[in-house]
Amino acid sequence: MRPSSWLPSIVPNGDQTVYLVADDFGRNGSAWREADIETADLETVIQDLLAGEYRKPIRVVAFNTAERWSEDVSEDIAREIQRRCNLQLSDVPSYLQEFVDRYAPQDLQQFTLRLV
Repeated sequence: MRPSSWLPSIVPNGDQTVYLVADDFGRNGSAWREADIETADLETVIQDLLAGEYRKPIRVVAFNTAERWSEDVSEDIAREIQRRCNLQLSDVPSYLQEFVDRYAPQDLQQFTLRLV
């Protein structure tokens, strides 16, 4: 019997944008975190970041093979995390603070409002 040349693919079926998070594991190095195709969407990644599912996120990339593009979306993700924390009147979680500080512009930081 001849060996098969088929290899499993990480490329999703259909026209789906996939989001992957690079995570820092300290002395063990850094790696792209494994994700199920069904849970590699934008909303799930943001919720997982806010829930502390990543140790120390470094970068978030998005790609869509059907549309033939990829992009570093770290700034967009950091802004959205800051926006959600601002809306909830809460601080960015400590495990995400470095990520948000690196990618989110200072003008999106939460400001104290003066009561009139």
